[in-house]
Amino acid sequence: MTAALLLSLAGLAFAAEKTSITLWTYPIGGWGNREIVDGILAAFNEKYPNIEVSVEYLNYTDGDVQVTTAIESGTTPDIVMEGPERLVSNWGKAGKMLDISDLWTEEALADISAVSEAVVAACKSPEGVYYEFPLCMTTHTMGINYEVFEKAGALQYLDQETRTWTTENFEKAMQALVDDGVAVPGIIYCGGQGGDQGTCALAMNLYSASFTNPEHTAYTMNSEAGIKGLQKLVDMVNAGLLTADTGIAAADELQLFANGTSAMTLAWNAANASNYAANVDFTPYAMAFPTNEGNPELAGGIWGFGIFDNGDAARAEAAKEFIRFVTSDADQGPKSVYATGFFPVRASFGDIYTGSEKESFKEFSVFMPYLGDYYSVTPNWPVQRTEWWNLLQRIFNGGDVAAEVEVYVNNANAKLEAFRRQMPGTCRPSL
Repeated sequence: MTAALLLSLAGLAFAAEKTSITLWTYPIGGWGNREIVDGILAAFNEKYPNIEVSVEYLNYTDGDVQVTTAIESGTTPDIVMEGPERLVSNWGKAGKMLDISDLWTEEALADISAVSEAVVAACKSPEGVYYEFPLCMTTHTMGINYEVFEKAGALQYLDQETRTWTTENFEKAMQALVDDGVAVPGIIYCGGQGGDQGTCALAMNLYSASFTNPEHTAYTMNSEAGIKGLQKLVDMVNAGLLTADTGIAAADELQLFANGTSAMTLAWNAANASNYAANVDFTPYAMAFPTNEGNPELAGGIWGFGIFDNGDAARAEAAKEFIRFVTSDADQGPKSVYATGFFPVRASFGDIYTGSEKESFKEFSVFMPYLGDYYSVTPNWPVQRTEWWNLLQRIFNGGDVAAEVEVYVNNANAKLEAFRRQMPGTCRPSL
């Protein structure tokens, strides 16, 4: 009997009989809130009364341990909600997830591709197997103090329609701030790995470097463009256009931005804009990272659903119906995204925030097409994060940029290769 026929029969079975499935969700916005999720389940059961969904709420402290334990004991949930780092590069690669390519219809692929090809690429393995169907996304940006830039005459160097600026104009803007007496135009923080998505994006975008190779099997910031970007930052620090602080991480830098000490932050996004809204007495203005050519490539997040391979065709089909409903239904889909506080991966959902209590989030919708290569799916990513901020500390303490980048790449790639040799085909948490 073919797999297609089995799935068809399974579909008939769960349509006529009660099917119980489980959903485990990490705290992705409101999807970590029981009351909000109960509302989503109630809407689902109005349409699918014969599918019962039980939910377990995970956190990022021990959630990965819970999933790993479930895998080892054969008690995995049917559905898990998270991102490609776990669904594709971890559990999918380990052979624990179902191929859900059938959810990627031509209509869905076109709708999602219209927002970001990077989302499509991140949801499938290098072999082309889809292990995730996405719901929402976000990008990380810079933020500037609009009034300080305005007073210094630096707004002329920004494209306020596209929220972009060139590498040349970024440097000119920083010079304008200094000329106007701004003591701290911006800070390159490197006291830890927190907020490294900002320092990574700034360094790589300046001259359009790639953080990894396309296969995510090697780190590549030792390219000419990568070294040139990092050298530019060192030169700007030495010229007094930026400040390097090896003692702080993103949370500290954000506070210095919020209290007006620094005119810029590298760790801005919709969530931080909301969190700091009541604590600033100026206009925080989101900007993409400067680049020398074309569109910037921003780091970001993608969240959606995958299905563990539990060997039960009826439960798998019920899980797919749940995913279709919460991600693709014309009415429920936008509500599911709104619950996250992030942005739709589907162009057809349009603007979900205008007129809502989260209207300020709309500012960030312009950045979604700038989502770049989702390089954080590289296996054993956390190890690289430590190597990166150690690199920044060395170069801002006087180390030769080219030599120190080579040390960083060699260390990161050696540990990546050791991880691959040690863990062939196994599942490990990816924090």
